[in-house]
Amino acid sequence: MTRRAPLVALVGVSGISALGLAMTLLAIPWFVLRVSGSGTQTALVAASETLGLLVSAVFGGPVVDRVGARRASIGADGLTALAVAAMPVAHATLGLSLPAAVVLTFAMGLTRGPADTAKQVLVAEAIALAGTSVERGTGSFEGGRRVGTMLGAPLAGALIATIGPVPVLYVDAAALLLSAVLVLTLVPRPPTAPPPAVPPPTATFSDNGYLRHLRDGFRFLRHDRLLLALTAMLLVTNAMDGGLNGVLYPAYGTRVLHSSTLLGALITASGVGALTGATLYGWTGHRWSRRAVFALCFAVVGAPRFLLLAAGPPPALLLPALVICGLGSGMLTPVMMAVVYDRIPSRLQGRTLSLIVACALAAIPVGQLAAGVLLDHVGLAPALLVFGCTYLVATMFPFTFPVWHEMDARRSAKDRCSTQ
Repeated sequence: MTRRAPLVALVGVSGISALGLAMTLLAIPWFVLRVSGSGTQTALVAASETLGLLVSAVFGGPVVDRVGARRASIGADGLTALAVAAMPVAHATLGLSLPAAVVLTFAMGLTRGPADTAKQVLVAEAIALAGTSVERGTGSFEGGRRVGTMLGAPLAGALIATIGPVPVLYVDAAALLLSAVLVLTLVPRPPTAPPPAVPPPTATFSDNGYLRHLRDGFRFLRHDRLLLALTAMLLVTNAMDGGLNGVLYPAYGTRVLHSSTLLGALITASGVGALTGATLYGWTGHRWSRRAVFALCFAVVGAPRFLLLAAGPPPALLLPALVICGLGSGMLTPVMMAVVYDRIPSRLQGRTLSLIVACALAAIPVGQLAAGVLLDHVGLAPALLVFGCTYLVATMFPFTFPVWHEMDARRSAKDRCSTQ
């Protein structure tokens, strides 16, 4: 149990962080859409956090590798909590204008990025310490995140309906602070390495410091064909997901459901399916083909969600359908992280993971802005159909190109440690 305690703690931290994030993702767009009535303004606010995540993903990876994942996780969660809490404080004092909301959400993304990267690196270390399979470890971590999302969405919907969207952000700030405290108290410090005979160069923006670390991550990613293919696919699918979560879901809640509570229930339905999928993969995923799981799950969770929403069925039919779609969503992240942990040495994980995340995030603002423009000019249902068809094309990639067969190349924990 002592060896497994850090992994258990990180699963809990994953759930708590996801709970706060789910509340924020629902509260901020709902607030902007209700105040402004503009899909474009809602998209601008949603995209600003993604831009912050993108900037931090590009430049934060080497920082995580240099200062250590544990310190980076604690510090970044604390800074994100301050940025989140600043939004309701500004609303209560000076008033929250659109430019202020854009700046604050950008700051949230800027500080949240290193925290996410650091936790992913910590999970890899905790899996090795626990001696469990990478599928089971990543499945457990993803399951914790899905529990948080599943609980956070309906809680946010209920709170928005009773006290409004802005005070909900205080709960997110508290969740982030709790996550930092849990990592501080339950995740041990890494063993101290003996001092080198020659002092290392000072960390600077030079070829001997920061930029060299960043270049090492780019070089590793550029020469791994599978990781490049995975990153390219995520560019498309994340753009579609960003438009759905940041703009089209809130618009569906206000224009079709007319209820924040029902919107929270839809997100919860997806979360129930995702939790089930993550749990199932965590316990049995080591027996399956990663490529087959990856391709089939993307086909289930991708275009069907958009087509369902465009059809506008009653909630009694829409909720169970989203549960089925969520099954695929819950398995995707553990599959991808299992591949990443198998292919990236631990000394390069922070910088390379952050670059993959940065590339995946790069298209999200485009997707969010496209969703806002389509919503204002052609309406909700046509926008959902356009996004769904684009998603369908992207999900054909793993069925088409042979490079995806490399996903099934597995290494044992001993082999991973020998190369790290």
